[in-house]
Amino acid sequence: MGKGQRSQPMYSNEIIEAPQDAGKLASSGVFQTVPASSSSLLGHNDIEYGSVAVSAPAETKVQTAPKELPHEKPHEVQDIPFFTLMTTYMSFLLLVVLAHFEDFFGKIFMPKQYVQVRVQNGYAPMVSDFESMWSRHVYARMRDCFNRPIGGVAGGHVELIDRVTHDYNKSFQFTGKLQNVLNLASYNYLGFAQSEGPCADKVEEAMREHGIAHASSRIETGCSKLLVETEEMVARFMGTEAAIIVSMGYATNSLTMPSLVSKGCLIISDELNHSSLIAGSRLSGAVIRVFRHNDTRDLEKQLRRSISQGQPRTHRPWKKIMVVVEGLYSMEGEFCNLHKLIEMRNKYKFYLFVDEAHSIGALGKRGRGICDHFNVDPREIDILMGTFTKSFGAAGGYIAGSKALIDHLRVNSYAAVYSEAMSVPVLAQVSSSMRMIMGEDREHALEGQQRLDQLALNSKYFAKGLKKLGFMILGDPGSPIVPLLLFNPAKMPAFSRECLKRNIAVVVVSYPATPIIAGRVRFCISASHTREDLDYALEQVSEIGDMLMLKFHKDVINQDTKKLK
Repeated sequence: MGKGQRSQPMYSNEIIEAPQDAGKLASSGVFQTVPASSSSLLGHNDIEYGSVAVSAPAETKVQTAPKELPHEKPHEVQDIPFFTLMTTYMSFLLLVVLAHFEDFFGKIFMPKQYVQVRVQNGYAPMVSDFESMWSRHVYARMRDCFNRPIGGVAGGHVELIDRVTHDYNKSFQFTGKLQNVLNLASYNYLGFAQSEGPCADKVEEAMREHGIAHASSRIETGCSKLLVETEEMVARFMGTEAAIIVSMGYATNSLTMPSLVSKGCLIISDELNHSSLIAGSRLSGAVIRVFRHNDTRDLEKQLRRSISQGQPRTHRPWKKIMVVVEGLYSMEGEFCNLHKLIEMRNKYKFYLFVDEAHSIGALGKRGRGICDHFNVDPREIDILMGTFTKSFGAAGGYIAGSKALIDHLRVNSYAAVYSEAMSVPVLAQVSSSMRMIMGEDREHALEGQQRLDQLALNSKYFAKGLKKLGFMILGDPGSPIVPLLLFNPAKMPAFSRECLKRNIAVVVVSYPATPIIAGRVRFCISASHTREDLDYALEQVSEIGDMLMLKFHKDVINQDTKKLK
């Protein structure tokens, strides 16, 4: 059964032919590697930025990335103080008890405030009191930390529209003032979210030539010359045969996966995958099984069990098996174990789907994402997905792969058939920023590489600074996402408000986006941040950490410093 898992193509043979083997495609010369001399243009060594995406001979062991990464939890996470864990659990328990207590007596003495969770005229409430308890009693207490309106470009700094509340976050009133803050909350990794500059000029030129939108889906009259050229550029950028562009990043996953797998197929998904991948998996009708985060051993157990047992009840072989992972996990700042996944793909013959929403443009010396970072041929991956909302300062997403796969998606994906074609300004932003990263913009040939280098420097500098201060952080070295663990639910709004007082915008994240005890603040580093910006942030975060007692490893670092002296 193991040999027959990929015998049936990802799509119907009645529509198009099955895709060629990845090895044949690589040997055919279609995949062009960068000359070895191009590494000299980068100006930094491999130790600082990771492996270069340059093809190396098999016997050259210096440039070959390790086959399997340990991907164990960082040492800091393994050493969580018992007192911190106990108080975190007790805090959530106290919140739940007080919430039930408040609801019980509130329904008796203040019934008008609970009308929306009661049965009215025979109609059941749209949302029950238990379902809405978390949002009413936990989220409502820190609602001022979210949905903060901005009044300008979300660059390295951003203008926040000031607002106040007089009824404990039930409503807000604008004061008419603007607050300039350091932006550590936006996914503006390469700093392309700008209102001025070469990309903005290209967007303006495109709107004058092509208008604003095509007011149609792609399959009808929305297939413009600009869209076709941008898709060809995306395929060239990714190193694949073809690519298709979708106007919404979330829909790129949720509306594409049902056209790849269906009933009788199996999806094995990482437990920390994005909700768009979860939604797409559920819509597909395939059987879904989950493996522990970044644990390739657990994945192999799932594969061996699933292949040997087959489908439930009938025990027939699976039509297709697809493993779904992310290149860079947005809440953990961790990379997938790509080399091991490809090794297992070749062994167990499953399809590999990699979501590069956060890694594309942000990882690798050439900005080609997780494949570039690990020096992997992108044709070794069956489906490469990514979005333009992060590194490119635009919107929407793409699917890249073989021509047969993309031709199938053009006529079978809900996103291609029913959703509107990407608007002209967004297409122009994508194409102009991508050309700059690729070095094809003659007037700004080096600017794209400078942004990539600056992002890599900023990411490692900020993460190392937090570690030296004694904070407990997650993530792999070089990740532009740096999560700092807060644990206690009361510390999340306190941290966000203290940062805002110091003119720093951050995002705090809690359950259900993270495990219930692993509340955190997620710093998003950008190439638009200067060294002064990062030093100021580290200084202010250090003060807040002392105030909220977040430096769990301060004593360990002090002991190491004494030993060095």
